[in-house]
Amino acid sequence: MTETKPFRAIIACGGTGGHLFPGLAVAESLRERGHEVLLLVSEKEIDALALKSHSEFRAEKLPSVGMPSMLLSPAFIGFLRRCWDSYQQCRSIYRRYRPSVVLGMGGFTSTAPIAAARLKGLPCFIHESNAIPGRANRLAARFASRVLLGFEDCRTHFPGADCVVTGTPVRKNLGQAMDRLEAMRTFGLDASKPTLLVTGGSQGASGINHILFRTAPLLAESGIQIIHLTGKNDDRLAAANYQRDGIPHYVAPFHHRMEEAYSVSDLVISRAGASSLSELSQFGLPSILVPYPHATDDHQKANGEIYVRAGASVMVDERDIVPEVFAATISNLFNDPTRRIAMASAAKRLTPESAAENVADMMERAVREGIK
Repeated sequence: MTETKPFRAIIACGGTGGHLFPGLAVAESLRERGHEVLLLVSEKEIDALALKSHSEFRAEKLPSVGMPSMLLSPAFIGFLRRCWDSYQQCRSIYRRYRPSVVLGMGGFTSTAPIAAARLKGLPCFIHESNAIPGRANRLAARFASRVLLGFEDCRTHFPGADCVVTGTPVRKNLGQAMDRLEAMRTFGLDASKPTLLVTGGSQGASGINHILFRTAPLLAESGIQIIHLTGKNDDRLAAANYQRDGIPHYVAPFHHRMEEAYSVSDLVISRAGASSLSELSQFGLPSILVPYPHATDDHQKANGEIYVRAGASVMVDERDIVPEVFAATISNLFNDPTRRIAMASAAKRLTPESAAENVADMMERAVREGIK
């Protein structure tokens, strides 16, 4: 491949972990190749927290933008005003920073940067991780040079666009699976016991937490142990419940070295956000998926169906969960190692490990060939 001279890139990736962490993965890949990266993020707390451990990257905040459900409302006027402010700020940043290429990872934090890039004549890409794109990326696709996809199933939602399936980038600091015994020391649990990981993603999942509160007593005699990452609100209640039920456990709001948690897990209960699914794929983990029931266009269910069809996951509707049935689903999977091995193998095949490199390749090519 022809070598690409070092350039400056902008990655707009704020607002949620599902946008931020894949954006950071691409930034890491570009930086390793000698390019300079500026991150455009939102004003949300999650962005500030995540960036504390990535001081190697410069970042600037854009006005938080979220489209209200009611278009004919005062809130929509405020939305338009903040979009304009964000667009004007992007134009100022581009004059100072002089980027060669712009990437938007989704959400309305990405829309203004992509529009400003198109007006300036810069190559610009959007990345859509989900099987069904959000409103922001549907809009931004009109300005983008190319649309990069996490799932092939998403292609039909961008008719007429130049689409390439790259997979969803996964943070390099996740690394590969660690030694189980070494990783288990972090959690103070028994490496010989079957281990269930419960996680709601970067923001936790109250619905999943409360399902486990009702289900845990039914798992007391199963012989499993649980690592439960609750998000910031339910950790004390979760720990008290497991203590009462006599279930060995590790409970925390978050765990910033998720490679440790994935390396000791035999089964995962998770939402079906695209980033979470990509991480399950990277580590080859069988899962029970509980899609977030209020996700726009029910996109998490569409994501999960891809994993179910491949044989990598079981999926349940949060609104239909009965604790006795849910406990039986968990127990049956723990009691069927052959099935879990097959699910793990299927998960491993679903997402390319080189997704971040694939996206970086596309950006380098655009700069090298002058794609607009």
